[in-house]
Amino acid sequence: MPPAHPGAPARVVLFGRPGCHLCDDAEVVVAQVCDDEGVAWEKRSILDDEATRTAYAELIPVITVDEEVVATWRVTADAVRDALRE
Repeated sequence: MPPAHPGAPARVVLFGRPGCHLCDDAEVVVAQVCDDEGVAWEKRSILDDEATRTAYAELIPVITVDEEVVATWRVTADAVRDALRE
């Protein structure tokens, strides 16, 4: 699933890795909330960056809003939506 608003700066970032079922679940949640709210988002693999892999390996999926971690492991729509509205 591509980011909701290609070309716009992403306020929401989903950090995960291929083959992670929780990451796949989180992607569905993030895509829906960001679409509903009209907010750009993107997906990044922790495997692409050593520092990110080290920081998030045991926490994925990790969701950031405006570069602040707002959710890990099991991501809910309410957590993402609340963070966007703060």
